[in-house]
Amino acid sequence: MFGGTGKIGRHVVRRLLRAGHHVTALVRSPEKLDITDDDLEVIVAELDDTAAVGRAVAGADAVISALGPPIDPFLRSGPLTAATRGIVAAMHESGVRRLVALATVSVPDPRDRPSLLDRLVPVGIGLLIPGALKEVQGISEVVTTSGLDWTLARITAPIDVSTNGTLRAGFLGRDHVGAPMARTDVAAFLVDQLVDDTFVGAAPAISN
Repeated sequence: MFGGTGKIGRHVVRRLLRAGHHVTALVRSPEKLDITDDDLEVIVAELDDTAAVGRAVAGADAVISALGPPIDPFLRSGPLTAATRGIVAAMHESGVRRLVALATVSVPDPRDRPSLLDRLVPVGIGLLIPGALKEVQGISEVVTTSGLDWTLARITAPIDVSTNGTLRAGFLGRDHVGAPMARTDVAAFLVDQLVDDTFVGAAPAISN
């Protein structure tokens, strides 16, 4: 698990543990991961620590990444794209095939049939938070060209509300997918992909 201290990542870790998985989480700030469990192994390291990333991935059945950039108009650097590239490299080295990662609808999937509004979304985001958009696009490119069994879940407006229980997943202009989604439900979708191959090699947009 990468990004386990984030608002979505913490929900992912809890859900994995409730499902009986053994979880290895690489984190930079362990104090932000307020979870203790016999099945949780925490590796404290930076994302650019190649050896630590390799230890986190080795022996895993799958990797979930909830890495995502902050909504910061002044963001200029792109460490998460490089980090995702390192994760993919470690997966190839260890023979781990399944990768589930997070993105936003500002990146396209070939199955989309976007409306004009859908096409304008990344333009607006690029004007307001260009660094964040560049990171999301970079992460997405690394994942989708990884040669792994990947799924990229695209979100629009994650919110802190109780689980909604209604999930929509599909492609822009083809399926009825909305915008808001409870962070708990985003986490549930990511975890569910470990045993579901419906969206292998695809980047579905998801919402409540």
